[in-house]
Amino acid sequence: MEKKSNVNKREQMAITLRKPEPSDKESWFHLFEEYLTFYKTKKPQEVFEANWNRILAEDTKMHSVLAFDGASAVGLANYLYHDSFWEVNERCYLNDLIVLPAARGKGVGEALIQYVFDESQTAGAAMLYWTTAHENVVARKLYDRVSELTPFIKYQKTK
Repeated sequence: MEKKSNVNKREQMAITLRKPEPSDKESWFHLFEEYLTFYKTKKPQEVFEANWNRILAEDTKMHSVLAFDGASAVGLANYLYHDSFWEVNERCYLNDLIVLPAARGKGVGEALIQYVFDESQTAGAAMLYWTTAHENVVARKLYDRVSELTPFIKYQKTK
């Protein structure tokens, strides 16, 4: 499903939002790499390939949406559905969100969040949620405006 968006009223950018197609592989890889670079991390090529194959699969819980300014991909949101002990319906987790620097502040991030929210509502998800780094102050200004900050702190254990 392709959607047009002009969410931001300050400095509008006419963008097109749509799920990736096989021909978008290079753009998706580039945007995902930009996301990882922002968070000062790297992943091996096999992670890129596995995720790409998952989001293109018919029976997946992992999804992606690209934002285009004309023919150029300028933003990416990756999201997935999962069960929860707290609700009957699945939850939707916005796993990754990146907007290229030249497109920031023009409504692309907000449009991507709204797209994922709309998709999650259509799928019957109980909620859409995401995490971000404390120091990601620019994105947090957007998140504070379009969603509710929770009091939870994230912990992880990898080994």
